[in-house]
Amino acid sequence: MTLPQRLRDAQPTDAYSSPDRRGLRRIALRLTGRFLAGETEDRELVTTNVSCDGAYILSPVPAEPGEQLVCYFDQLGRVAAEVVWSGPDGFAVRFRTSPLKREKLAGRLNWLVNRDEPAPPEERTSIRQSAAGQTYVTLTDGTQLPCRQTDMSLTGAAFDALGAPPFVGDRVRTEYLPAEVVRVAGRSFAVRFLRGAEAAGS
Repeated sequence: MTLPQRLRDAQPTDAYSSPDRRGLRRIALRLTGRFLAGETEDRELVTTNVSCDGAYILSPVPAEPGEQLVCYFDQLGRVAAEVVWSGPDGFAVRFRTSPLKREKLAGRLNWLVNRDEPAPPEERTSIRQSAAGQTYVTLTDGTQLPCRQTDMSLTGAAFDALGAPPFVGDRVRTEYLPAEVVRVAGRSFAVRFLRGAEAAGS
């Protein structure tokens, strides 16, 4: 599905009526991604404003208050959400996250708004080295996805999938460490390695 032109060209705004004012301060920010409701196919989305507590999503597909969604934001990853109210061109959602996840969202949003600043520590990359070769990445359901590894660093790796790639935000296991998918482009995807408490929660 492709978003209508008027939604794809929409500019971020702070102006919307707010039955959802109980959340944290929202910032005008245009993020793209997809959302999934129940067993339906995923749909494209564009945000007009976001906080670590929720977002307003432009979408030609209506959603009803109380509906449970899984949102995949290209620059934030996967977030579970609940629709809290609907507008004429979209709907507002409240994120259903742990305190740790909310703190990470806040840090990432702060960096996205102030892009001249260094990225948060978990977003920084070490020097990557070419590491071409055939390997497997284990997906969340245990399926082994054949891939060609294209590079690797101390913090992550990149692959070309020989099948359907995982989604941004998915937890996977590489040959070396558990990891989280942070970028997908076509059949190519990149992961950051998980260590310590993050790895234990995978």
